[in-house]
Amino acid sequence: MKNIINEFKQFIMRGNVLDMAVGIIIGGAFTKIVNSMVADVMMPPLGLLMGKVNFSNWFIVIKDGATTAGPYESLEAAEAAGATTLNIGNFLNSVISFVIVAFCIFLLIKAINRFNRKKKEAAPAAPATKTCPYCFSEIDPRAVRCPHCTAELENK
Repeated sequence: MKNIINEFKQFIMRGNVLDMAVGIIIGGAFTKIVNSMVADVMMPPLGLLMGKVNFSNWFIVIKDGATTAGPYESLEAAEAAGATTLNIGNFLNSVISFVIVAFCIFLLIKAINRFNRKKKEAAPAAPATKTCPYCFSEIDPRAVRCPHCTAELENK
C-alpha cells in the first residue's frame, strides 16, 4: 500500500501533470469568459440585426407542461410550466462559443509554433563537415588528422 501511495505522489508531482491541471483550470475560466462574450456581447446585436430575436428563446415545445399549456413566451416560462423543449438557441450559443474557443486556441498554438520556429532558427546547427586548412578537403569535424594530406588539425 505504501508503494502505491509513493508511486501516486511521484505521478502527481511530475511537471507535465501539474501543467495539465493548470491548463484545465485556465481553460475552464477562459471558456466562461468566451461564453459570456457570446451570450452577452455578440448574440444581442446579432439578434437585433435578425429582427429582435433573442437566441436563448429559440425553442420548440415537444410536450406541453403539466401546469400550463403553450404557447410560452420564453424558455424560462416553458421550463417553469414543466414543458419538454428542444432548445435550439442555447445550442446555437454553445456552437458559437465552441468556434470562438477553438479559433483562440488555434491562434495561441500558431503563435507558440512561430516562437519555437524562430528559436530553432536562431540556434546555429553544428557543422556536418569542416575544411582542412592545408588541402581544403571536406572532412569530419571530429577529425584530428586530415585523411587526404595527413596534416595535424586543431580541434575547434
